[in-house]
Amino acid sequence: MTDRPAPSMRGTRRVIPALALTCAALSGGLALPVAAREPLSASDWLSGSVQAPQREASAWRPGQRPPRIPERTQPVAASGAVGPVQVSRLDGGNPDAAGTITARRAGLPIGLWQGSDATGLAEQILRTPARLPAMNALLQRVLTAQLTPPTADGGARGALFLARADRLLDMGALDQAAALLLTAGPGDAEVFRRLFDIALLQGDEARACGFMDSSPGVAPSFAARIFCLAQTGDWAAAAISLRGAETLGLIDAHQALLLTHFLDDTFVDGGDTLTPAPRMTPLEFRIHEAIGQPLPTTPLPLAFAQSDLRLNNGWKARLEGAERLARAGAIPATRLRQIYAEQKPAASGGVWERAGAMRTLEAAIAAGDPLTALPRAFDEFRKAGMADVLAAMIAADLPETGSAGDEAGAIASRLRQWQGLVVPQPEPVLPELQADTPAPPAERQGEALLAALTDIDAGIEGDLARAARGLAMLHALGLADDADLAATQLSLRPQMTGTP
Repeated sequence: MTDRPAPSMRGTRRVIPALALTCAALSGGLALPVAAREPLSASDWLSGSVQAPQREASAWRPGQRPPRIPERTQPVAASGAVGPVQVSRLDGGNPDAAGTITARRAGLPIGLWQGSDATGLAEQILRTPARLPAMNALLQRVLTAQLTPPTADGGARGALFLARADRLLDMGALDQAAALLLTAGPGDAEVFRRLFDIALLQGDEARACGFMDSSPGVAPSFAARIFCLAQTGDWAAAAISLRGAETLGLIDAHQALLLTHFLDDTFVDGGDTLTPAPRMTPLEFRIHEAIGQPLPTTPLPLAFAQSDLRLNNGWKARLEGAERLARAGAIPATRLRQIYAEQKPAASGGVWERAGAMRTLEAAIAAGDPLTALPRAFDEFRKAGMADVLAAMIAADLPETGSAGDEAGAIASRLRQWQGLVVPQPEPVLPELQADTPAPPAERQGEALLAALTDIDAGIEGDLARAARGLAMLHALGLADDADLAATQLSLRPQMTGTP
């Protein structure tokens, strides 16, 4: 980044005595050594973007007491003097009730969590797999629905809310996670740090730093402060803050070195390659990119692939990131389809073959004869384990019937079945469903639903008896359409993947 003013790091070293007071004031008078801080997140990769004293329980992991998002209360004046103006949300309440879609729209009973323990539900949500597309979509509805919160929160109000957001983050569904978090507002430290990281992963530093400005009750970490000072153009203040934080032990040596390279352009041509931290955070990921040492997202958690979708990346990187996210159901298949259509493949092999097959298939669809190009496209996507993604992209554009014995027609029928566009559904290759499976007690429906998702996922590994139990439970819960689509997808998996 050579187009910015380069602050002199040597010049900042001469003002360290004054910086000690400045940094102590910025940290609220409490300078915790880095080694004394707790782990940062249940997701392990969230940035330490808030100061430790303001996040008493942010080290939550499954099996431990989750953090509590406090309800907003009116401040009580200590005297009759006029104090600073404070802003609070008028609708502040239990964040566990928050959501972005109504229970009715989600197709779920509003009392799904009734009678369950919030802490137990939070842990169960983080453990619940959903690899089948039908179950992935159902889980996302569960995570984003407005449901009555559990009456027993174990003193950890907000734990269920944060677990729902973290599960969406682990799924790579950043837009959905951000929308859910915003229902609680960024004023809570745990909500702020997630919104901050989502904005960084989506390449919107201005929005990330805007959350800092709009969250006066949150004490950002020094790394986050320094980053945002530089982003707003105050390079000198960023350099002074870095030196003071480093001197007072408010920032670890690795972050200090990374931020020094970020702030001082003299390192750009030095040829020094910084070793990435073992646990990469979105903040450090973005700084690596800013200093001209971008990191691949493939070995990083799925959410990092969202940064590949930015328009300033090359088309191949955008394609690979979009494919990874579409496979996980983190972005709509239509988004991947749009990226495929952006350019003409410049090479062959791998992602280029799929892009070329899609280009040919799109032309055939436009000409009204998609079956001519379908076999090749299906073969290319199935080899990459993406036949389900192909179905999500183009199944609705395929004819309802094909000629008897016709390969292309059989593929079209299979893809339409996978998407639930064909009625009746094929007979599932599963043990007979237990039609008499009783509905769970009203106070345990949420736990039963999450357990059913786990059971159905076991069918991918070949445990069809367990999958059948899970499907029967979905029927008992009134989710017959979801169960039938999941049964169809389990039945078609061998044909879609080319495996027994």
